[in-house]
Amino acid sequence: MPDVVIEPDADRLARAVAAALVARLAAAQAVHGTASVVLTGGGIGTAVLQRVADLVREPARERVDWTAVDVWWGDERWVPADDEDRNELGARRALLDPAGVPEERIHAMPASDAGFAEPEDAADWYAGQLAAAAPEGEPLPRIDLLLLGMGPEGHVASIFPGTPAVSDERPVVAVRDCPKPPPTRVSLGYPAINAAEEVWLLVSGSAKSPAVARALTSGATPDELPAAGVHGRRATRWLLDAEAAAELDARS
Repeated sequence: MPDVVIEPDADRLARAVAAALVARLAAAQAVHGTASVVLTGGGIGTAVLQRVADLVREPARERVDWTAVDVWWGDERWVPADDEDRNELGARRALLDPAGVPEERIHAMPASDAGFAEPEDAADWYAGQLAAAAPEGEPLPRIDLLLLGMGPEGHVASIFPGTPAVSDERPVVAVRDCPKPPPTRVSLGYPAINAAEEVWLLVSGSAKSPAVARALTSGATPDELPAAGVHGRRATRWLLDAEAAAELDARS
């Protein structure tokens, strides 16, 4: 069963998640010497990274060696490298540049002008990057923490209800005709998402409260509600603000 944490508002949610993220990465480094995280975009995802950057400047408790953190992405928009829609740009500004994460540890998904003819080629390349970082004989590296947002209709990464990505068994997939612009994307698939040690779903806002309640209480299928198909190997956490959690009591 997933853990559910509810904070009073989006700001306090971002602050709480940032502190927990730093603690999780510090714990991973204490065991392995390195840590790995998969980032998400969106409003709450970027807010968390900004709060983490605050902790980098003024650490409260745990310290993370950001030169020993591998950074991956859950999905990316198939747009040029300098397009403001790219999740990578927001993450670099909010955290990666201020924290001094080395370029060789930043594993960005390809942009549309990176030399790949089709997004399917870019997805195959990113799958190859994951495999190259994995232990011998494994298709995926150790991912200590994978962050996801969720849309009002229950999509995660760029896996939308009723689309081919729901049933695709590849670790990285191209997504075309996405119902939310931009229409073409590259996304981790369920095999990669659910291989992470921990998956945290960050959700804020009243528009998402029906999907939160469906995912946690109704037994919805991944095809109906992709967020319902997400789980970590060791832990799954839903981190919500009060507005996103508003319908949970009514349905439980």
